[in-house]
Amino acid sequence: MSTIAFLGYGRFGAALAGLFREAGDSVRAFDPHHSAIPDDARVDSLAGLCREADFIVLAVPVTHIGEAAASVRPHLGPGQIVFDVGSVKVVPGEQLAATLGNAVPWVGTHPLFGPVSLLRGERPLRAVVCGNALHPSAVDSVSALFSRIGCEVLLQDAHEHDRAMAFTHALAFFVAKGMLDAGAPPEADFAPPSYQAIARTIASVREDAGHLFSALHRENPYAADARRALLDALLAADRNLNDGARTQAAEVTIPDLGPGSSALSGTRDLIEEIDREIEALVARRARLSDRGA
Repeated sequence: MSTIAFLGYGRFGAALAGLFREAGDSVRAFDPHHSAIPDDARVDSLAGLCREADFIVLAVPVTHIGEAAASVRPHLGPGQIVFDVGSVKVVPGEQLAATLGNAVPWVGTHPLFGPVSLLRGERPLRAVVCGNALHPSAVDSVSALFSRIGCEVLLQDAHEHDRAMAFTHALAFFVAKGMLDAGAPPEADFAPPSYQAIARTIASVREDAGHLFSALHRENPYAADARRALLDALLAADRNLNDGARTQAAEVTIPDLGPGSSALSGTRDLIEEIDREIEALVARRARLSDRGA
């Protein structure tokens, strides 16, 4: 059993703390902005938070990670490990290195789940843990910590992570915001399956914290290039459609997926999707039953 101290107890901090508590770890938390910390976990100072804690989790917005690291630094010793849980890794990693350096072990992480997905019982859980040449043993310890709560751990370089997130996480928020601002309805009767899938993405984005949209784009050094590539592609598609409307000659094509576009592959994907939905529903039912008990 480990003692895990949370600086920040918002929606995500509380959700992650709950997973560690379920795994048998001792959890404590300090957050002057949130009062819903359980009595047995609440501490009233940073010194009390860090005292004899094995891990200190910086569960704060990406833009505040450097400030949070500086605030706990005077209360830390070399036997403790600090890790953040932000959705961007390059800039926070630079801030942790500047503040904690060689003196206090630190690791960058990104749990690829949130309060809503946990409530829905979506599985498997996954977490990115970034390599750290300064503190390789801390990387192993944090990876083991996430494995203990049932996570598949993905080891990634911080730049590799941010490049991938720019074209996935950040663009999902970007597209969803664009569709919302354009007037796309969150729900629509008789909507085709293609839109239903997009509507689920929009709903997921709307349920996340508002500050996340800005952080995903302004703090990720690769997000601007991803947005530019998407906008260029959409403008090119728009030009092709307009030209086709005038000349009735232009043809808009979608790149072939090769072997992945076969009927067999599509059927297999649908079966796997149904299997995941069944597993998620069973897990969600079990969680709701436990809560009712």
